[in-house]
Formats: sequence, structure tokens, C-alpha cells
Amino acid sequence: MNEKSGIPELTAKQVEKLCEVAEEAARRHILSRVPMRRISDFDITVEVEGLKPLNVIVDVNLELSPLMRNYDTEKLVEEAVQKAFNAVDNYLRELSCKSKE
Repeated sequence: MNEKSGIPELTAKQVEKLCEVAEEAARRHILSRVPMRRISDFDITVEVEGLKPLNVIVDVNLELSPLMRNYDTEKLVEEAVQKAFNAVDNYLRELSCKSKE
């Protein structure tokens, strides 16, 4: 994801918060669709590279229990990644608004 020009350079603390926001959004989405007891393995990694432009990489690994074999895991992962990017966009928009104050 490329950074919008109105967004200031992020501090280390802001980068950490951005990662937390993205991870939480992805986790919340998956757990809203599948109960934790139906998940065999679940891992979310969020990486941020560069400052200008800012590149955000979200990786979601999800393995559901055999009881969920007919569930579209790939679609769920794609939705979770999209939710993470939406959360990142919102967070960056908030920072941009605060930097203009």
C-alpha cells in the first residue's frame, strides 16, 4: 500500500500501533465468522517497510478443524486481509487529520 502524500512520517510507536490495528481487524473478522474452537492453527503477521512510501504487508495463515472442511477458508482469509488494510487506511487517515491540526 502506498502512503498518501498528506500522511506524516510515522514514529516507531505509530508503526507499532498500525500493526496492532491491522492485526486486530483481521483477527476480529475471522473470529466473527468462525468460533475459536473450530480453528486448528491461526497466525497473523503485519510488516511495515519504508517510510515514504509506506508499504504494509499483511499475512494471515488459517487452518480450520476438519469439521469445517466445506468452509471457504481462502475467502475468509482474503476478507480478513481486506479488513486489515481498511483499518490501516482509517488509522493513517486519523493521523493525517491530527497532523493538520
